[in-house]
Amino acid sequence: MSLYDEGHTVAGWTGVAIATVGTSVAGVGVCAVSGVLVGAGLVVVALSALVTWALHLSGWGKPPGVRPRAEWGMRVRDPEARAGHPACVGCRLAGRGRVAVPAPTVVGDGTGMEVRGAELVGGGTRADVGRGAA
Repeated sequence: MSLYDEGHTVAGWTGVAIATVGTSVAGVGVCAVSGVLVGAGLVVVALSALVTWALHLSGWGKPPGVRPRAEWGMRVRDPEARAGHPACVGCRLAGRGRVAVPAPTVVGDGTGMEVRGAELVGGGTRADVGRGAA
């Protein structure tokens, strides 16, 4: 057994099962040369992504990263799913777990020009900013 949580959750297994059905239907459509079956299979695959996302947001998924061993079970719900996970793309798409982005820095270099996002080189009141050392 692995030392790490492999992400075996209700959301993960449900999504994989639905996607497997969808790819099977699409595969049969390719073999039968049926555009309708291929399209239906691709719709089911897209549906699997939405179902997995909904289950993750309702707490049946897992946050990114490693969970404690006590939370590895399939029946363990994620109590922090309502607030969103900070590094989770799915939570950010749902408007949860937003990470505060710092405002860009504005530094004056003594010439009346402002340099955004730059770091001071050398420090002090007459520091070089973005011009390189003279």
